[in-house]
Amino acid sequence: MYKLHYFTEQDEAEVMKFMCQHPFITLCGCDGNGRPVATQVPVLISEREGRLILRGHVMRNTDHHKAFGQQPNVLALFTGPHTYVSASWYSNPRQGSTWNYLTVHARGTLKFLDQDALLEILRDTTAYFENNDASPASFDQLPAEYVNRLIKAIIAFEITIHELDNVFKLSQNRDQESYRSIIKELSQQDAQAQQIAEEMRRREKKLFGN
Repeated sequence: MYKLHYFTEQDEAEVMKFMCQHPFITLCGCDGNGRPVATQVPVLISEREGRLILRGHVMRNTDHHKAFGQQPNVLALFTGPHTYVSASWYSNPRQGSTWNYLTVHARGTLKFLDQDALLEILRDTTAYFENNDASPASFDQLPAEYVNRLIKAIIAFEITIHELDNVFKLSQNRDQESYRSIIKELSQQDAQAQQIAEEMRRREKKLFGN
């Protein structure tokens, strides 16, 4: 990955907060022949015995289901807002433009789980994202016939994370004049640009000390 020390978030709490805010991951791996596969899936994040654990489910008999069964080493990408940054906003514009973004790369080992674990994950996932005990969409409100059909089509997984990297690329390598100019310009653009501007604004004092 593109990894430079000044673009790396050192605060573990900030990294965990980002992951929890962006739980719809891209899950990548390879099959037995080295062919790359990927799928997008929401995950639940927890900790067990000092290890970060990701839980979720995928559809059975897909390329990624078969591949992860053959090769359990996977990469989970947590991605956040991103935006173009024009060099015309720098105090010295005669250099390359760039892209600001936030991402976490979580490498780990995936294992598939049994039906009891699948039911637990479905219940926990619905409860977490509904965030409403009285919701008519809660898992326990689903008809048994529907659930029985559903669980035949999907399979639960658990990923034990062994390595965590991040890139919080937010123009930390620029002078303060350029930094403030970038914030000003991004604040006038679309929602993702505005989110990047807010992340930069939140870090300015720590970065420049005033």
